[in-house]
Amino acid sequence: MKRPTGKLGGIKVLDLSAFLPGPHMSMMMADHGADVVMVEADNGRGEPTRHMGETYEDGTSVWFTNIARGKRSYKVNLKDTAQHGDFMTLAAEADVFIEAFRPSVVTRLGVDYDAIKAVNPGVVYCSISAFGQDGHYRDKPAHDLIIQAMAGTADLTRGMDGTPALTPMPSADMAASLHALSGIMMALYRRTQTGMGDYLDISMYDSLLSWVPNVTGAVFAHDKQPKREEMRSFGGNAFVNIYETKDGGHIVLGGSEPKFVTNVLTALGAPQLIEAMKKPVGQQDVVKDFLSKTFLLKTQSDWENIFKNIDCCWSTIRRLHTALTEPHAPLVKDDTGKSHIKNPIRFASEPAQLSFDLPEFGQHNDDLKGGF
Repeated sequence: MKRPTGKLGGIKVLDLSAFLPGPHMSMMMADHGADVVMVEADNGRGEPTRHMGETYEDGTSVWFTNIARGKRSYKVNLKDTAQHGDFMTLAAEADVFIEAFRPSVVTRLGVDYDAIKAVNPGVVYCSISAFGQDGHYRDKPAHDLIIQAMAGTADLTRGMDGTPALTPMPSADMAASLHALSGIMMALYRRTQTGMGDYLDISMYDSLLSWVPNVTGAVFAHDKQPKREEMRSFGGNAFVNIYETKDGGHIVLGGSEPKFVTNVLTALGAPQLIEAMKKPVGQQDVVKDFLSKTFLLKTQSDWENIFKNIDCCWSTIRRLHTALTEPHAPLVKDDTGKSHIKNPIRFASEPAQLSFDLPEFGQHNDDLKGGF
């Protein structure tokens, strides 16, 4: 496999994680030149996403295609003494080591931080787990939805009727992915100054909660649960809200800056309501009532044509299929016609170079025998 060049050229990564947070993060690194080796359990199936969800006509999983590109595959049974020894030869050369088992599993497998550090003092070792390596919940099994439920964010995304709804965006997974990448980059930079590696304990729970400073006001200031109807982002603000149209469509307003409020209310013939938008969030019912009634007078298509000429933050609620098939979509197709989501980290110099090679299960064991 020809390695792409980039900002991370020469960085060697062993990734023992599976599913989304770790694999997506290490793919970001591979896109920018890192030599990423997927370490897959020698169980006949390997990375679970090889066999999950919709597939292309050739049987390739779409999910796997968008987390495994440009990587090499190394299958191993870490409980086998000989295979464990071969693996440690690789670990001795790795710049970055990623794992996402439940706490203590890596110790049982003999690949915990102390074991890897003993053969590779400069390694940057990153553990991604649901709740971190210590604390009350450390041993509780959880995936993204459970984290969202426990962190209170799923409660904030209830429907307007108050009923909890499944949250399809894996926000805990992706927050952990981004924080892991950020932490690894910090540690690699520090290593250039000290020569020493480090250990990162990345918790999905902590990662998700670190992203809620905009909704913590009532909790921190008054030690009480926020009222959704009084929260800016959850229905309290008339200009951060969803409105139904005559034909059952929806218009979303998502910016309450004074200039946008003025532009919209003036265009809708209600400049007298501009002053009402200066009231605190939760006290803007007169504006919400006006907007609710007004949007019901025309179809979604009508409103789209009207809002094209108004400078404000607005959209319809579009389907994922629409977002991923329009010209602006950040996609690229490989030679076989498979779609790939581009790397969102855009450099002017040395931009990401996507390798569309997908490794077969254990394809690179022979290449990696004896080291990278």
